Amino acid sequence: MTINIRRVVTGHDDQGRAKVMIDEQVTNSFSPRPNAEFSVIWSSEGFPVNNDGFEDPSNLSIGTTRDNGSVFRIVSFGPGVAPRNHRTDSIDYAVVMSGEIDMVLDVETVRLKAGDVLVQRGTVHNWINNGSVPCVIAFALISAKPVTINGKPLQAHG
Repeated sequence: MTINIRRVVTGHDDQGRAKVMIDEQVTNSFSPRPNAEFSVIWSSEGFPVNNDGFEDPSNLSIGTTRDNGSVFRIVSFGPGVAPRNHRTDSIDYAVVMSGEIDMVLDVETVRLKAGDVLVQRGTVHNWINNGSVPCVIAFALISAKPVTINGKPLQAHG
């Protein structure tokens, strides 16, 4: 399984003119569990984000999220992907690019397909691909405070 994504990143030359800094086929693929693969497209630290200079963070070793920052990644969930029930301290914006996948929550399961969008707000979830082809999803993960219910924070895990 290989993610086939072209990454184009813009920046500025020393005159302040907009230009393409990176135009490449993504090669930084990681497989943290069977039948799942992801590539970090970009990440940032701090808010507001500093767009000065140019340092490519795509090969940094980062977890699912980045404290006080953001991560943009593409994930391919193959058929029979190994389960990973987890919660993150982030708000996640997702676009299903291809395939179908079941998002399993505590009390319900939702089928997502190509073209569907999702806003994941610190909920416990798992991704299950019961289909016959990989499901590719683009995620923008933005650092968030832990969800608090009845005065108790729900901690990130998984």
